[in-house]
Order: sequence, then C-alpha cells, then structure tokens
Amino acid sequence: MLRFLQTLDRRWIFLAMGLAVALPILFEARFPEKPTAVAERAFNTINNLPDGSRVLLSFDFDPASEPELGPMATSLVRHCALRGYSMYFITLWPFGPQMIADKIREVLKEDFPHLVEGVDWVNLGFQAGNEAVMQQAKSDFLRTFPRDVRGISVTQIPMMSGIRTTRDFACLIAVSAGYPGGKEWVQYVVTPERGSATPLKAVVGCTGVQTPQLFPYYPGQLDGLIGAIKGAAEYETLVNDKVEKLNPGAPIPPKYQEAVRRMGPQLVAHVLMVSLIILGNVIYFTSRRRGGGA
Repeated sequence: MLRFLQTLDRRWIFLAMGLAVALPILFEARFPEKPTAVAERAFNTINNLPDGSRVLLSFDFDPASEPELGPMATSLVRHCALRGYSMYFITLWPFGPQMIADKIREVLKEDFPHLVEGVDWVNLGFQAGNEAVMQQAKSDFLRTFPRDVRGISVTQIPMMSGIRTTRDFACLIAVSAGYPGGKEWVQYVVTPERGSATPLKAVVGCTGVQTPQLFPYYPGQLDGLIGAIKGAAEYETLVNDKVEKLNPGAPIPPKYQEAVRRMGPQLVAHVLMVSLIILGNVIYFTSRRRGGGA
C-alpha cells in the first residue's frame, strides 16, 4: 500500500481535485454558515446606523475579482436598501462603474423599484487619482465628484444637499480588490477622523489576499471587515436572517445565496487539499522510519 501511494500518478490527484470542485457545483451543495464575530460586527455596524443615514459605497474592484467580491457587494447594497439609507456610489478603479451598474440593476432596480435615483441613491462613477481623490474628497467632496454618471451636476441632485466632505457620511463601505482600495481609505480618510467627536465609521470587504493586510486595522481603525468569499457567505447569511425575520417564509432569490453557494466547492476542495497534505506527511515519515527514501 505504501509503495502504491508513493508511486501514485499525480494525474489521479488532479482528477480528484477537479471532481472536488465540479461535483458541489453540479449538485449545488450548500453548507450552513455560522457567522464569526468579525462578520457580525460588520453587519451590526451597518445595521445600527441611524435611520436615513448617508452611506458612501466605494466599489474598487473589477471583473477579475467579481467572483469573490460580487456576492458581498450584492449583500451590502441590499442591506443598505433594507435599512433605508441614502447610498452614494463611487469607484477609484476604471472598471468599477460596470460593477456599480450591475449591483444597482440586480438589487435596487429589480427589488427596490420604489427607490428613486438622485433621491435615495446616486451613482457618481469613476474618478482617477488614487489617494489624491481620497484626500480631495475628505476636504471637498462636491469638487471631487462634480457630476453623476448621467452628466447631471451634483448641485442639481437633491440627495447631494448637505454633502461637503466625507465627514458628512455616517459610514464608508469599501469593497476592495487591491490598490487603491480599503487599505488606502483607512490610511487617508478614516484614520484622521478617528479622534473627532463623530468619527467616520468604516467597513471594508476585500479579497482573501488583502485580508491579512487589513486585519491590523481591525477593530481600532476599522469597524467591520468582510474577508473573501467566506466572509461574504457569513454576511449574506446575516442579511438573509434579517429578511427572514421581516418576512417569515418568503423565498430567498438565488442571487442572495450566491456566496453560500460558492463556498460549497471551495470547502470540499480545501478538505481534499488538507487531507492530501496530511497523507503526504504520513507517507514521508513512514518511509523514513522504515529506512526508505522520501
């Protein structure tokens, strides 16, 4: 048996990994999610904002990271809409406008048609300049984003009344795939406000690669952190639980279960990968004890 495992053709392992990913997708395997304290804090930070709060949503990602960040962006927009917040969409990434448009269409226009553009939500689009945009928005938001994506001046948009700087928002929600993104928002906009009487609250959703870079800012400078598709699945579960309490028995559309669905193949693949690592170590040490080569 030991000899068989030592000489096993690696293509069988590739096949096993392919099946570990494919089968949960084909059979739509879903596993229950128990939200962690980090996800619950992100949810509570947004959920506990005062009624009618102004929320700045920066979608700093592109199609390459949409599979990982798209579901959490969907849940965040849905959560803000359920709470009745005023939503201000911006992006610092060139492909970000399409990500914003997709979530507005999927969530706001399909499920919250009573919300009016310019009154309940506004899409201010893309602005180039990375940290310079953040710095300018901190001191003069209207000059940084002078028009919405329709070309209408912000001075003519009702919900822009009273907005002067980023301090006029109750919370910043950044969905971030890299630079510029969540880390820069924390460093240039959120941290300088931490000592004020009403500090700008901040929740960041990010990719798995970015999560270790942002954890040092939590919870001192970040009020919530949603890490990768796992964090998205936990946050999605919390939002769905909230909807279930509001409308018991109401069906949950598949688009609001996408993060949990995507966790299925990831979980099975990770279990297989860890099992193979353990098996490989057992084979190695058994071979050494018997005096054979590794």
